[in-house]
Amino acid sequence: MRLPPAIVPHTEEVLREILRFTGPADVALSRYFRENPKLGGRERGVIAEAVYGLLRNKSVYTNFAESGVGPMMRRMALLGLTDTVSIESIAGLSPEEVEWLTRTAQIDRNKLPLAMRSNLPAWLLEKLIARDGEAATMELAEAMNQPAPLDLRVNVIKSNREAVAAELAAAPILCEPTPYSPLGLRVIKKPALQNLPLFKDGAIEVQDEGSQLLAQVVGAKRGEMVVDFCAGAGGKTLALGAGMRNTGRLYAFDVSEKRLAKLKPRVARSGLSNVHPVLIAHENDAKVKRLAGKIDRVLVDAPCSGLGTLRRNPDMKWRQTVETIAEMHAKQVNILTSAARLLKAGGRLVYGTCSFLNEENEDVVAEFLQNNADFTLVPMSAVLEEQKIALEMGDYLKLLPNLHQTDGFFAAVLERKK
Repeated sequence: MRLPPAIVPHTEEVLREILRFTGPADVALSRYFRENPKLGGRERGVIAEAVYGLLRNKSVYTNFAESGVGPMMRRMALLGLTDTVSIESIAGLSPEEVEWLTRTAQIDRNKLPLAMRSNLPAWLLEKLIARDGEAATMELAEAMNQPAPLDLRVNVIKSNREAVAAELAAAPILCEPTPYSPLGLRVIKKPALQNLPLFKDGAIEVQDEGSQLLAQVVGAKRGEMVVDFCAGAGGKTLALGAGMRNTGRLYAFDVSEKRLAKLKPRVARSGLSNVHPVLIAHENDAKVKRLAGKIDRVLVDAPCSGLGTLRRNPDMKWRQTVETIAEMHAKQVNILTSAARLLKAGGRLVYGTCSFLNEENEDVVAEFLQNNADFTLVPMSAVLEEQKIALEMGDYLKLLPNLHQTDGFFAAVLERKK
């Protein structure tokens, strides 16, 4: 089935904006689709897939585009589209374009130079090779270049994993239990879930298995005082609230009113009444200081480079630089230091990121421990055993898509000495 001729100019136009890397690609795509309501569901799907394919393979496409004909942005759009649909289904191609696209499609990408095969910016490729070696880096890069699976978390306030799996099977939606999270289901294909009664009733939430595990290692219990320090739109907040069996008090702090506004309908759907969203101006807000020394557990899902989420957000690798990572490190140390003041003696803090870079992970924890003698690191192996999670880890939780089929996550558990 041929696509309408307008699909190429539409892809070109949205790409032109996205490749400036001034903001997230998904936001730019959503805005473009809102501004062009005549685009049908199929066209939107093809454009989005072509854009994401191009962001994943930008190094390869930029090189291939140099040999083509016509304006550069059209060449880039055509390469993205031909990886998504067949050359034959794209209308309005010149004979030269057909010949060029056919030729580039036959190139064996496994024989390309390392820098192109990895599809990583040079600074990141060099950093990873220096740390992990070439083979491990390429394995990670290839895994990051695949689309992520769709994971669900079962809300234990409303249902259990077996009942949800049975109801999904009747829909029919095929899924399997996630290997590590006791509440996770991995959906085999990517169906629309918004209209399912399970979703509307709050029995399921879309959440990567790695993110579920981050909430799990907090170990929040019934009746405790818990803080999600960087709550965002609240995926982990909801997981923590359900883990507390809807008892105690769970504060969801965030500096963004917009993100907290998105959390409210999700809380309502989940059936949780123990969640208290709190807008803060910064990490040293008076609202934070008022709770100092009173909290049992704190989750700091710190703002980070987001490089662990490249399967979902491939634009992240092109938007980050060595300088932005250094800025992140300083910000992360400040946030961790402020959040730690909330804990009572014997309280537990989990510091997490969706990054695989040492600067944002181990280095932040090491700097914090050096400056806070009243805190100690709890080995992740002991925490996972306590939570009955079958994962082999050392001092830290380090999840990677090529090893665990999750997004890239890091977590450290810190305890205030009694």
